[in-house]
Amino acid sequence: MKELKKFDIPFIGLKEGSHTFEYQIDKEFFNIFKFDEYNKVNVNASINFVKKSNLMELHFNTTGTVNVPCDVTNEDFDLDINGNLPLIVKFGSVYNDDDESILILPQEAYKVNVAQYIYELIILSVPTKKVHPQVLDGTMESEALKKLEELRIKEEKTVEKESTDPRWDKLKDLITGKNT
Repeated sequence: MKELKKFDIPFIGLKEGSHTFEYQIDKEFFNIFKFDEYNKVNVNASINFVKKSNLMELHFNTTGTVNVPCDVTNEDFDLDINGNLPLIVKFGSVYNDDDESILILPQEAYKVNVAQYIYELIILSVPTKKVHPQVLDGTMESEALKKLEELRIKEEKTVEKESTDPRWDKLKDLITGKNT
């Protein structure tokens, strides 16, 4: 994919040591992967790339916001995200990415594409349940919350307190030893 070419890191020409790569991730990045659950995306992805003689260490760090609908009120809000991912890149006879923390590249490889790792790190940084911060602190005013509150009050009124048979209460006293 031509769109992901800017996420290629050619490591053949790099000197041994630490190098930093920065990427600004937006909604277009997720469109490439055909992922449309986010309304807006503003995430900074930083990679600390450490080249050694026989392997490479990549430390991914993402910070920013994704605009998502609240699971309670369905209102859009900016959700802060942070993510970290360490990755070891080794060389072998064939490409292998079965282990999530180790990538094996063929000996003849000269670059590594980091787009998939950035994509997965951002996706995994978003919690499964997305709740607007104003819902959590109780300051949000919305029609959905009002309707939920109305329904909750009706449910409490319809649930009657169960009455117990006094004979069973006497038996329960025997078990707990309250009548001694």
